[in-house]
Parts: sequence; C-alpha cells; structure tokens
Amino acid sequence: MSELLILGAIVAVVLLFFNREWIKNRFFPDQQKNYTIDDKFNSDKREREKEIDRLLSKMGKNGVNDLSEKDRKRLDELSKM
Repeated sequence: MSELLILGAIVAVVLLFFNREWIKNRFFPDQQKNYTIDDKFNSDKREREKEIDRLLSKMGKNGVNDLSEKDRKRLDELSKM
C-alpha cells in the first residue's frame, strides 16, 4: 500500500513539473496581457518623463556641459516626442 502512495506522489510531482507553465499562467496571469492602447501609451510616456527628468537633473548639477553628446541627442529626441 505504501508503494502505491509513493508511486502516486512521484507521478503527481512529475505531472506538476511538466505542467508548471500552464499552472503559472492559469493562477498567476501576466499583468501586461491586459494592457489597452491607452495604458501602453501612458506607460511609455511615464518612462520618457523619467528619462527626461534624469537627464535634466544631471544637467542641472553642472550645466549643459555635463551631458555627453549621446545624452544631448537623447534629450533632444525626447523633447520632440
């Protein structure tokens, strides 16, 4: 009887192992799947604003000369969006 119990436990563990992706998706769905177009736009806008703030704070400490050429180009691109 205990052999059947051990065998059943092993089979259950193997089934759980091979179905772990399905279980994860079923009980813990990915939050980004439910994004609307507006949510995606707002998320991108927040990311752009964070990057602009980072570049402006870097520039505010020591002036425009503190920004590298790459940072200046990126700030110019972001300000046109």
